[in-house]
Amino acid sequence: MNGHQYILAKQTEWAKNIGLNLIGSRGDRGRHVYTTDLDYNLFQPLLPDVKKSFLEGDGGELGELGLPGKMQALHSSSALAVNVFQYWKSIGAVHLIAAACGLCRQGSVVSQNIQFERKSPINDGFGFHPNIDVVIHNDSNTKYKMFAIECKFSEAYGAYSHGGLKQKYLDCTKIWDDIPNLRAFAKTITPDDSDFKHLHPAQLVKHILAMKRAVGRNGFRLLYLWYDVLGEQAQCHKEEITTFKKVAESDGIKFHSLTYQHLIVSLAEQFRSEHADYIRYLTGRYL
Repeated sequence: MNGHQYILAKQTEWAKNIGLNLIGSRGDRGRHVYTTDLDYNLFQPLLPDVKKSFLEGDGGELGELGLPGKMQALHSSSALAVNVFQYWKSIGAVHLIAAACGLCRQGSVVSQNIQFERKSPINDGFGFHPNIDVVIHNDSNTKYKMFAIECKFSEAYGAYSHGGLKQKYLDCTKIWDDIPNLRAFAKTITPDDSDFKHLHPAQLVKHILAMKRAVGRNGFRLLYLWYDVLGEQAQCHKEEITTFKKVAESDGIKFHSLTYQHLIVSLAEQFRSEHADYIRYLTGRYL
């Protein structure tokens, strides 16, 4: 069983255990791994501004024409991100999840808000702007103005290959002025990426370029938050993350990675009594 199959099996069993009926991506057609209602796949319903962000995003997360959206999939990375992060936004305690992610020290209160699916321009002339899964906005007086988080669940272990970086990014020379090592790396994945099987480095490069434009090279941290599995795929994934981390850090980019399992265990150790329902949901579903 590969990583993708393992995650699907685990999530399907979770759904059966709580009595959820499942449907396919086209209703009766497709593998039955989608909830009949979005709220059934979430710890709490989407907050109004969170829902607005997903409606304005490019991923088709909320569905259309009566068909389930991507976020209704049990293995949806956006649903997982919402289940982990939205709760802290809803209770006005964003600083606690930021610290749990290792993005700031324990006790720091600089983190103020969480935004999902943030459109982040790299060049105004490009027709498409990257969507960053989760962005934590900090006090304007702090060194790091934003914490950007790329969230992965099952897609790192799927059968579909990912694309490389388009030549137009390399042609826009000014955006690389202070990150020469990342530019050299970007050339190796342009226009195709045949070296990385599980990590999608072109996506991370675009996030760095977007954040660098927004707040400068030293104004953000980038976290790669991913779901770990057993076996060869996971080991390869870890090695690819390490390779990319070395390149990013060689240009002074604050990049690090964390598994969802590590984060959830850390949250449980700190907050089991104060936030019991939230911890019970995350540990029961994702550990």
